[in-house]
Amino acid sequence: MTILVVIAKECLPGKVKTRLHPPLSLAQAAELAAASLDDTLRAGSKLPATRRILAFDGIVPPRAAAGYEILPQVAGGLDERLAAIFDHCDEPTVLIGMDTPQVTTALLEPVFTDWTDDVDAWFGLADDGGFWALALAEPDGDLIRGIPMSREDTGARQLDRLRTAGLHVVFLPTLTDVDTIDDAHTVAGIAPGGGFARALAAMLAPSEKGTTR
Repeated sequence: MTILVVIAKECLPGKVKTRLHPPLSLAQAAELAAASLDDTLRAGSKLPATRRILAFDGIVPPRAAAGYEILPQVAGGLDERLAAIFDHCDEPTVLIGMDTPQVTTALLEPVFTDWTDDVDAWFGLADDGGFWALALAEPDGDLIRGIPMSREDTGARQLDRLRTAGLHVVFLPTLTDVDTIDDAHTVAGIAPGGGFARALAAMLAPSEKGTTR
């Protein structure tokens, strides 16, 4: 029995994926972020979770969140918001973000089917030094609270916190977070059939059409 939580913010221009501007406009960056979130939510909807929660910072959740409980995020830094989510849950919980649209049901399935009694946590590092997934057999916000976020050593510090607490950690594959346009191209190449890749291709098509070789 495992809870799935996706943490996300409403995809509004100027509020999400601003590092994609330029070359994308702020409106396009927001549209691409929405496609990333939709792909993530759809992958999660196929997992055998006991509950599906969208921890949401915003007003209007996306249509792809149908079937997800909406949990408003608390105020504070990202560590405080993540900690509050785990404090809210009372059974094994896996938390993922909205920045890895290449995530698949198969990639996350072991957390739901192979979680044995000797495993205390699952951890998915991101190649920018952060992490994209954290699952705890016994959710406890104090395992996250106080970890400096959005740094090159965030993942290492979080892993050290888990191990210092005596947890047996199993790793999920390392993924690329979409922060820059180069990241977007990389992720679209990994998952060319997803909505994220299609949205990116549509945005780039007009400029490509005007290019002569």
